[in-house]
Amino acid sequence: MVIADIIEALTDNRIEARQPITQVVIDSRQAEQDSLFVALPGENSDGHEFVEQAFRQGATVALTHRPVELSVPHQHIKVDEPLPQTIDPNQPLCIETSDSLVGLQQFAKFWRQKFDVRVVAITGSVGKSTTKELTASVLSTRYNLLKSEGNYNNEIGLPLTLLNLTSAHERVVLEMGMYDLGEITLLCELAQPHVGVVTNVGPVHLERLGTIERIAQAKTELVSALPPYNSQTKSVAILNYDDPYVRGMVPKTKAAVMSYGLTPSADLWASDVTSAGLDGIRFVFNQGTDTIHARVPLLGRHSVHTALRAALVGLVEGLAWGDIITGLQNLPAKDQLRLVWIPGPNGSILLDDSYNANPASTIAALNMLDDLSAPKKIAVLGDMLELGHMEEAGHRKVGCRAARVVDLLITIGDRAQIIAEEAEACGLNSSKIIQLPDNQAAIDLLEAQLAQNEIVLIKGSNSQKMDQIVSNLTRRSISE
Repeated sequence: MVIADIIEALTDNRIEARQPITQVVIDSRQAEQDSLFVALPGENSDGHEFVEQAFRQGATVALTHRPVELSVPHQHIKVDEPLPQTIDPNQPLCIETSDSLVGLQQFAKFWRQKFDVRVVAITGSVGKSTTKELTASVLSTRYNLLKSEGNYNNEIGLPLTLLNLTSAHERVVLEMGMYDLGEITLLCELAQPHVGVVTNVGPVHLERLGTIERIAQAKTELVSALPPYNSQTKSVAILNYDDPYVRGMVPKTKAAVMSYGLTPSADLWASDVTSAGLDGIRFVFNQGTDTIHARVPLLGRHSVHTALRAALVGLVEGLAWGDIITGLQNLPAKDQLRLVWIPGPNGSILLDDSYNANPASTIAALNMLDDLSAPKKIAVLGDMLELGHMEEAGHRKVGCRAARVVDLLITIGDRAQIIAEEAEACGLNSSKIIQLPDNQAAIDLLEAQLAQNEIVLIKGSNSQKMDQIVSNLTRRSISE
């Protein structure tokens, strides 16, 4: 990647500019020698204010959408004005476009088109990240792989991932999130996927989209964007047969369709699902007349769907069952998964599912807690946001399920009070329900009361920052 590439991506003209671009960053603190810094406006700060810092740290190019005043010598070009014949390699360059985010996306699309590589895209209301990690683990048994890291699943993160593509990569695995209609369509225009995986459709972002049907419509954009199946594209939509909204996407794609689920009607289905506690789950894969016994070190029976998705991607991409099972058993690093267990204070066990929460994922986590054996099961549950008109009903469903699983329920937040109320209404003794004002109160209570082998599930929406509870209790565990 050289400076001429980004100029060509933005202007359709190529000039003499062979200075390398070694990485693309949106945080000036991450800028190093020969970086491209993209100046994006943010809620709290504007990247344009940090262009000079990026240059001082070694960046050679900055993408902006307005002029910036700098005290360091630099060059400046505008994409809608005549270009110079060459670029001075001894001075950093500002490239001004009408929208720096759109410019980043244009560059990512341009760069993606340079490579003949198969792309797997994953979307859905719940389970995207774990599916991405397990799918990557499976495919990496055979292929040199690029995958989206962390939460790089949106209009900024996905382009940054694509700009890491090299000729060495044989497969790309991308997670695609969305807040509104049209966003997944945009991501597909950039990534040009061959395989689209849809996990499920649930009441996530209802506050923005209004109805489950509109959420399903947004997720359908992935399978609609897949190219028609032929011997060259070999495009496949991998759909959850157990979810009626996902099953209903079949007519919306021109790709081939492969389904997974817990019923023999699916192309790949699982039977004999049993929990192995903190060691994961055991089950049998069924494909036609073939049966394959497997153990996967993911928590909770609901994780069988994750394994089915990853296995089906492996089959579509030509892997043998031996490679698929190996990939499924190579659990990604814990910091890459959303639901993991870690040691807590006084010999307790923490089930860290604090990244985010909605009714479906919280009930799945409670079901997983129900599968485990422990002298005491505790759930610390916070507010679930963006549920729109299903806010009260969603919290009540969680409360009723918690009443049947936990020995102690701790809630944090105004909305979580509904969980507590419904848990009591569903039979959990009021003495087993504690409503706390904030995370620190929960930390203090748990540090004082947790005992050997007790299990604590911690879950809430991102804005509740319940990862603070996990990090504080983990530090306490390490200090012991």
